[in-house]
Amino acid sequence: MPIELPGRGKRLDEDPQKNYQALTEVLSKEIVHAGEERYALFGHSMGALLAYGIARQLRHFRAELPLMLLVSGCAAPARQDSQRYNKIRTEAALIEDLIKQGGTPKAVFSNPELLDMTLVLLRFDYQVCGSFQYMKQAPLSIPIHCFCGITDAISTDCLSQWRKESSRLVTFDWIEGGHFFLRQSEERFISVLRKRILQSQDEMIHENFVTA
Repeated sequence: MPIELPGRGKRLDEDPQKNYQALTEVLSKEIVHAGEERYALFGHSMGALLAYGIARQLRHFRAELPLMLLVSGCAAPARQDSQRYNKIRTEAALIEDLIKQGGTPKAVFSNPELLDMTLVLLRFDYQVCGSFQYMKQAPLSIPIHCFCGITDAISTDCLSQWRKESSRLVTFDWIEGGHFFLRQSEERFISVLRKRILQSQDEMIHENFVTA
């Protein structure tokens, strides 16, 4: 079930949210309102940072937490370089960063209208990420499964700090590819993702049996 951000897709008539804290509050309230009893949160890159923030907000609201947090292609919250996003201001710098990350179809760069739309959304994304401020809090009480691209620029040290964000199991899976490894090695990624989800479900069933 994709989460659409204000200003995109079916929510195109809404004003895009530029602040990380405000955006995670909006999304977490919508999840509570949806009333899903059993679900996990998955996010890639900025989406992973949002998923983390949503889980934190849900705990703040004393709402039911997701069964697990699945994060992909994202440095741990404690290692986020928010200032990096604030330094990328010009259109040329945005395009350069898009090319560096990969994952954007070449057709986008040869279509001025499509490129302009992409850059507008990217600016909002960078404002959201640039407004993120890490605050050390008690670890989440749910498993965190991290997925990483072998040739992604995110360092192992920046990824390993996800261990500090959970009091439960934290796993790391390295998959062939760069920042968008989940597209470059899609079958492998889905296979590993499924394995981790089933693993956490089995552990929960075992815990419920032991405590019953």
